[in-house]
Amino acid sequence: MTLQQLYAAMLVAGVVLLAGVIATRIGTRVGLPSLLLFLALGVVLGEDVIGIDFDDAQLAQNIGTAALAVILVEGGLSTRWSDIRNLLVPAGLLATVGVAVSVTITAAGAHFLLDVNWQLALLLGAIVSSTDAAAVFSVLHVLPLPRRLAGSLEAESGFNDAPTVILVLLFSTTPLEVNPVYVAGSLLYQLAAGALIGLVLGRVGAKILKHAALPASGLYPLAIFGLGIVAFAAAGAAQASGFLSAYLAGIVLANSGLSHRSATRSFAEGLGWLAQISLFVMLGLLVTPSELLDEVLPALVVGLVLLLLARPLSVLLSVSWFKTPWRDQLFLSWSGLRGAVPIVLATFPVVQNVPGSDRLIDIVFVLVVIFTLVQAPSLRPVACVLGLIRADAAREVQIESAPLDTIDAELLTLTVPEASRLHGVSVMELRLPPTSVISLIIRSRQVLVPRPETWLKTGDELLIVTTNAHRDATERRLRAVARRGRLARWFGEHGYPD
Repeated sequence: MTLQQLYAAMLVAGVVLLAGVIATRIGTRVGLPSLLLFLALGVVLGEDVIGIDFDDAQLAQNIGTAALAVILVEGGLSTRWSDIRNLLVPAGLLATVGVAVSVTITAAGAHFLLDVNWQLALLLGAIVSSTDAAAVFSVLHVLPLPRRLAGSLEAESGFNDAPTVILVLLFSTTPLEVNPVYVAGSLLYQLAAGALIGLVLGRVGAKILKHAALPASGLYPLAIFGLGIVAFAAAGAAQASGFLSAYLAGIVLANSGLSHRSATRSFAEGLGWLAQISLFVMLGLLVTPSELLDEVLPALVVGLVLLLLARPLSVLLSVSWFKTPWRDQLFLSWSGLRGAVPIVLATFPVVQNVPGSDRLIDIVFVLVVIFTLVQAPSLRPVACVLGLIRADAAREVQIESAPLDTIDAELLTLTVPEASRLHGVSVMELRLPPTSVISLIIRSRQVLVPRPETWLKTGDELLIVTTNAHRDATERRLRAVARRGRLARWFGEHGYPD
């Protein structure tokens, strides 16, 4: 490649990246996951429109796998342990038992309704049975669901990539020989070993970074994210699940009290968006639009079996044992979004030269596009109908933090929202923990140093210094008062997320 060609490639990459950022803004405003606009951008760049010819399934698989690893590390670093610790068992069952049920039913539907052989049917079932972490995370950022429900979706999407990848690889062997004992043993080893590697590397890495004095603060996010990638690669080298390892390592690192957590989350979020844009645009390039029309009917058949039968049954058999409310089960059944993961997985049998596997990419692509168009915009109305978005959701406060490493403390920021019962409460009546204090109030662009008798008003921005030991208690008290006022404790409100 000459220098001029390098400049041209960098120019195209920069324009595509900027177009992806604009697409993210558009997608947010119209209520669609940005992945659809990224895919559309790739299709426009492809051979049927602008003319870029890309059909290398092996390269797509490699790039897709690396991008998914980045997305899962970012997802782990964005996950609070307190949100999912009570949901690990139901989410784990959704990611294993639920996947098995979904694969079986979807494969049976594809075999009997589309008359495809059992190997392609099983591959199709395994490929589309994984919910997509990128799609789910993007929806959760804008949909105010109860934390128990959002945590279930978040944990499931982070966990279920691992078993589906294992099943796709097993079903891609030619000739196909499904030995239940071998399949179960392989799944158990890869999941257990992947989880162990992720947890150990995350824990060891956190201990090292706590005692490391790096010369620049910008190196901490690099080191933390790098540990997640190391966990992914180490598990892969051990023939274990790299996806599960990367996600768990990210969770451990994010919840170990490391310095520069806000900077790390921002850095990881940026890398996650870069991975998503690159991945979806590449997958859009991989398909040929002129060949997609023939696969619309098969995609609709498989998608309807998945949406109306396989997904609801997998949810019922996985989470009904935990007294999960029927409203939550209905929403979980409807919200199993698909995205890049199934399209990437569809390249695996193509690389393995499975007979007839060329159709799978087109079928899965059409299925993802159609059902994302149907499901994603409907999630908020469905949640409202089921009563999962409370009428007082606007009263919830969103609290962010910036680390104050030298005193083992944090600076919390809070803006008093409309209709919040924080309005009219005095600083003294908040009764924050003894090591927490409101240091400043910004009101109408004026800085105010509060006194105990100072009353809070709608629109006030509070700057609260608290120690790490009392951060959770401080946040709970602020949430409690925001919901029920100064007498929150008398009403039994203690500020927990739900």
